[in-house]
Amino acid sequence: MKLEPIDRWRSATTKLFKELWGSDDMVLSGVVYHLNELPGFVAIDEQNILGMITYLDRGNTLEVISLDSLRANQGIGSALLQKVETTAVLSHKTGVELITTNDNLHALGFYQRRGYRLTQLFPEAVDQSRKIKPQIPAVADNGIPIRDELRLLKNLLARGEGMRADE
Repeated sequence: MKLEPIDRWRSATTKLFKELWGSDDMVLSGVVYHLNELPGFVAIDEQNILGMITYLDRGNTLEVISLDSLRANQGIGSALLQKVETTAVLSHKTGVELITTNDNLHALGFYQRRGYRLTQLFPEAVDQSRKIKPQIPAVADNGIPIRDELRLLKNLLARGEGMRADE
């Protein structure tokens, strides 16, 4: 597996975003993000995309907007997330943050195992985002109603929590 900047893969990732998310737009906290315009990375094997991550520069942090692994439990998501964390450290950022939804138990566990901590709850935020992007389902495959957003943050400067720029 190799990680590359997403730019060279824009047409393929745009198609994948549409397949995975219903469009290449992501709505978080009522804000529309055009995934095909964001910086990011792809994981590839030969000429096949195995996963992709997009992010935004938020000043002191980088915010992950989307993370998709097309093959579960092969380290693809971990490698892509680590690449953004490394990018953050090299850019002198203090952390990496992201938003997920209340139903996404897999993502919550994935991020917390990698040092991310819950920092904010946005009650009914998905209900508001659904007004902008109606194809957001009301109930997840696991039966949990999709209503709230949760912000997680990994502090890259805290000892024992990820990487530090001086290590």
